[in-house]
Amino acid sequence: MLISFFLKLKEHKVPVSIKEFLTLLEAMNKHVIGPSLDDFYFLARITLVKDEASFDKYDRAFSEYFQGVESITGQNADIPLEWLLKQVELNLTPEEKTQIQALGGWEKLMKMLKQRLEEQKNRHQGGNKMIGTGGTSPFGAYGYNPEGIRIGQDKSRNRSAVKVWDQREYRNLDGEVQLGTRNIKVALRRLRRFAREGAADELDLDNTITKTAKNAGLLDIQMRPERHNAVKVLMLLDIGGSMDDHIKLCEDLFSAAKTEFKHLEFYYFHNCLYDFVWKDNRRRHSERTRTWDLMNKYNRDYRLVFVGDATMSPYEILQPGGSIEYHNEEAGAAWMQRMLQVYHRAVWLNPEPEDIWPYRQSVKVMKEIMNNRMYSTTIEGLEKAMKVLTK
Repeated sequence: MLISFFLKLKEHKVPVSIKEFLTLLEAMNKHVIGPSLDDFYFLARITLVKDEASFDKYDRAFSEYFQGVESITGQNADIPLEWLLKQVELNLTPEEKTQIQALGGWEKLMKMLKQRLEEQKNRHQGGNKMIGTGGTSPFGAYGYNPEGIRIGQDKSRNRSAVKVWDQREYRNLDGEVQLGTRNIKVALRRLRRFAREGAADELDLDNTITKTAKNAGLLDIQMRPERHNAVKVLMLLDIGGSMDDHIKLCEDLFSAAKTEFKHLEFYYFHNCLYDFVWKDNRRRHSERTRTWDLMNKYNRDYRLVFVGDATMSPYEILQPGGSIEYHNEEAGAAWMQRMLQVYHRAVWLNPEPEDIWPYRQSVKVMKEIMNNRMYSTTIEGLEKAMKVLTK
């Protein structure tokens, strides 16, 4: 099995050698790790991959080869009982899904919801009209409709809802996370402009030697301010919903950015930027920052970095009232344009694989708004983004 894995790495152009592969086999024979696939991932990476720039290729090869495998020994995984009990969830075939037609637009969808709320008195399940569970109605939970409103469901499944009627609780990204951030730091370091700032509390060795020599050998210590990265970064992070799939990657990115940039300001938003952002997801309903205040507080020399998968209903970008959580007076696109008029050096980092972007309408819309300055969160993508921000 491991020989095939070695060949898969070569196929993805990861520069692995026979000597490194034999080192991996030796470690496996000595039972350095248990049967965990996660443990094998890190052991194989540390023995086979010599350059951080190849980590992304390694990840893609590993994911492709071990897709669906739970452990190296082939042990069967227990199926959680809750999977079996969720009988209300539909598993329609692609042909069946194409037969369910969207209602025909935003206004008609909202008008239909209002009508259903007035008509409905009892719980419904498995239908195609009323608000309920496990059906093909546009309103409810654990069913399927290509353009519906999700009500009473703990998390996203098909990601086709144009509005969600449930209160969400999002977890703040952990800025102290260090594991896995090293290769990200390497890419972020391309966005550096050093300047000496603050009090003179660092020894200036060259100047001390020069002054001492001129002072007939009498020690004359010279101090200077520390050298810091003077680049200012304003980072806006999409949180919750489909971004739950990318929490680990975003934590790594956020942690690396906090280390590399002395002047880093960050705020959260959900799906698309509107008239407010927030600092703490636990207080996002009570402690908000108006987007206007954001633009007035941080001047034009800040580099603006959006982080999000841009996966949402196009209504959320283009339609007033299109926000999935509240009624926004102006379309998200209007707020995006205002931000880009203030911050000319701006990029969007998308954690989703780039090859699926053309198939998501909202990604194409957001990429156009960003003037094609959307980049993947691979090492190559980060390097391209940093190059744009340095101009």
